Amino acid sequence: MQRTAPPQRVYYADTAPPPPGPPERGRRWRVLGWVSIAMSALLVVGSITAYGFWRRLDGQIDREHVDDKLGDNRPAKLNNAMNILLMGSDTREGENARYGTEEGQRSDTTILLHISPGGEQAIGISFPRDSMVNIPSCRKRKGKGTSPVHLDMINSAYAYGGPACTWKTIEAVTNIRIDHYVEVDFSGFKRVVNALDGVEICVPKAVDDPKAELHLKRGRQTVRGDQALGYVRTRTGGLGDGSDLSRITRQQAFMASVVKKATDKGMLTDPGRTYNFLSATTKSLKADDRLSLSVMQKLAGSLRGISAGKIRFVTVPVQAYPADKNRVQFNMALAGPLFQSVRGDNAPPEPPPPPVPAQPDGPKVQPVRHVLVRVAVYNGTKIQNLGQRTADQLQEENFKVVKVGTRKASAAGRTQILYGAGAERQAVTLANALPGHPPRAWAGGRPGIVYLIIGTDGANLPGLNQRLPKVAGEIRADQDICK
Repeated sequence: MQRTAPPQRVYYADTAPPPPGPPERGRRWRVLGWVSIAMSALLVVGSITAYGFWRRLDGQIDREHVDDKLGDNRPAKLNNAMNILLMGSDTREGENARYGTEEGQRSDTTILLHISPGGEQAIGISFPRDSMVNIPSCRKRKGKGTSPVHLDMINSAYAYGGPACTWKTIEAVTNIRIDHYVEVDFSGFKRVVNALDGVEICVPKAVDDPKAELHLKRGRQTVRGDQALGYVRTRTGGLGDGSDLSRITRQQAFMASVVKKATDKGMLTDPGRTYNFLSATTKSLKADDRLSLSVMQKLAGSLRGISAGKIRFVTVPVQAYPADKNRVQFNMALAGPLFQSVRGDNAPPEPPPPPVPAQPDGPKVQPVRHVLVRVAVYNGTKIQNLGQRTADQLQEENFKVVKVGTRKASAAGRTQILYGAGAERQAVTLANALPGHPPRAWAGGRPGIVYLIIGTDGANLPGLNQRLPKVAGEIRADQDICK
């Protein structure tokens, strides 16, 4: 008889899940934090401008062609955001043999790095490896044939079909279009951390863990080499409750610290240190063959100037999996809005045009308080949920949204602000918040109502349109690691 968990119980990265079962052979050696190195490299690579340096770094990356393994049934690309799948492999081949033996190969860490259009902000979404999901049919990495569609842990997708199968799985469960993947094994972890001259961590109590070769004092400290490796791999050192979700929390804190160190002005203004860091990183990377030199340069340009405070790390909200207390499943009531927001992230705001000028034949119409403006929002684009997200932003600024609807994209044209009888001042208030769209009277409008019809040029509310939802337990790259 299956055990049934309370349907409303939700587990986040900062809360305890059900007790884990016995560890699998070799699991204690798996590293959860090294994929942060790849993310940090992407965020600082903009400081390298010399073409020769680019070419040298580019030549160190091992690439794989995966396009023909992804199939045709993929999510649509809705915007100019960049979505990069970051995977940490637990391979024991080559330099990694010293970390023990283990049959097969899995993606021990899976993170979707979403970079908003224009590099305005970035969010890394961690997928707990014990999450039960439907794994799509994948072409087998070695040998012929395909694996069947089946229910399994999310990290098993890699074993069936390599990076392409993990890529297909994440797209299937999130409906987010992925642009590229980056894979890292842990053989280069220590040399990359050392290239940063160590990474700062904070532990609540002293740690003495001979199995992980980890010996730490209590509080704030900088770790290098073996100590850094032990910190991100330990399961028995008293750091957290030993669960996957607890380790993800520690992983995210480590990633935040790496990003903060890598984006420090001292690093970015020292070409030698920056190049050494990036060189150590690229020697440890695998990527898809479309992540070309030109793509990396374009990505670097969009990220130049991003601050650590605009980089967040979250974990997909999960709940107990009824059939097995040692597994979890996505809580779609909470995970769904997160995926939807990332999927339809708006373009960044353009420089605001001047305020609406006064009419030449009369005095300038004075705006009113936002709370008095009743707005009907209509989405005339193909971007799903853009109308609702725009309405949410307006409500946060105290506009009163009275309706959210849709309009045929072919009939929408450019974004318009229309108003019914008696709502001219209210329309001017909305136009001031949404520059570049002079309001027009509409004989068919209801008295006192302002109509926002979102067209081909979007609805860019300066400073508001880049809001992704907050998730419980999220970690920001600029926060104090000891708090």
